[in-house]
Amino acid sequence: MKLTYLSAILLLASPLVQANGLDLNLSKAMPAIEKFYLDLHQSPELSYHEQKTGKKIADRLTQLGFKVTSNVGGFGVVGIYKNGEGPTIMIRTDTDGLPIIEQTGKSYASKVKVIDEHGAKVGVMHGCGHDIHMSSFIGTAEQLIAHKKQWQGTLMMVAQPAEEVGGGAKAMLSEGLFSKYAKPDHIIALHVSASVPAGKVSMKNEYTMASVDSVDITIKGKGGHGAYPHTTIDPVVIAARTVLALQTITSRELSPLEPSVITVGSIHGGSKHNVISDEVKLQLTLRSYNPDVRSAQIAAIKRITAGIAQSAGLNESNYPVIYVHEDESIPSTYNNPAQTDIVRNSIASAIGDTNVLETQAVMAGEDFGLYGRTDENIPITLFWLGGVNQAQYADSIKTGEVLPSLHSSKFAPDYKVAIPTGIKAMSNAAVALFNK
Repeated sequence: MKLTYLSAILLLASPLVQANGLDLNLSKAMPAIEKFYLDLHQSPELSYHEQKTGKKIADRLTQLGFKVTSNVGGFGVVGIYKNGEGPTIMIRTDTDGLPIIEQTGKSYASKVKVIDEHGAKVGVMHGCGHDIHMSSFIGTAEQLIAHKKQWQGTLMMVAQPAEEVGGGAKAMLSEGLFSKYAKPDHIIALHVSASVPAGKVSMKNEYTMASVDSVDITIKGKGGHGAYPHTTIDPVVIAARTVLALQTITSRELSPLEPSVITVGSIHGGSKHNVISDEVKLQLTLRSYNPDVRSAQIAAIKRITAGIAQSAGLNESNYPVIYVHEDESIPSTYNNPAQTDIVRNSIASAIGDTNVLETQAVMAGEDFGLYGRTDENIPITLFWLGGVNQAQYADSIKTGEVLPSLHSSKFAPDYKVAIPTGIKAMSNAAVALFNK
């Protein structure tokens, strides 16, 4: 039989194929894991509301023999399994869904609707693949316990809430994740990809995801009648000047070798055609990798907005108010090179060299990076798990049609291939770190 490129990759990703590393009997394990996935997919919960999701994970870990603590940093779960002397390996998953009405057309699509904190009725969907993450997480725990003779040390399974709002990792760390439970020697995680074919993984050393900051700017002015602008100081004009001036931070103040994004995502001001308002509000997102770039972005925003306000004739008491949402800020994710090389090689041995790709850093953010920025300075690695159906991916390459992205209402990962690949990848990575 002639084996095509796509069929070869699908065969590699099949749960019937044994890994070259651990001898994983996934054909027996997958039906229960797939059932778990479908349940998670159809019952997503928003950030800070993951109570039932956390209980499902806690119950699974308890059944496997972990010492489990629930409600850590909200509805987070910590499972500890001690298997003799050796290093402590932490595997992390995220658990929250997004306020999106699913439009995938799948028979198992989420139909959940809830009232959000603003009183609006919203759909809820695992539009970022956290259900894939959790299913791979539980499958990995099962395999590592089943193969505990092949490693020694402490396995630390952490199910983290509120990733989508940047609060979960901070909350778990502030409750003593590394002091009350265990101090990891290595931390690893995966994230499903909407641009990598299922059956493959991708990763890179060093910076892989960006820092994220949300910034509010309130621009003040002196309101009045639109027919008499000379008697006012128009905050709409000041805002327009500000939006354009902020673009020069990246283009003219920062090195072109340092990635930087400053996006004004929202601008609101005024109430009527012929009224000059007293203020305009801007909402920005900042992205970078280098912490020094982040600091320079924020400093430049404060300096530029104050300068424009002064040039418009405002006194200092009416300069713009800059508010950085520090509680939502997350650092960039830096993959420790030495650790990531071990992870890469172990995964390649399990699913094949051709199925492990090098990727580029992205400007999306993930609070997983916080685990590597504590005083303990623990090495971390996050890799991407391919989620795109092989045929859909091939059609996209052929036609140029853009695939549904993460956070899209139409994002539907090929879970039958992605999850067993994730279990193989994570299980072998963990064992390699235990035995390095």
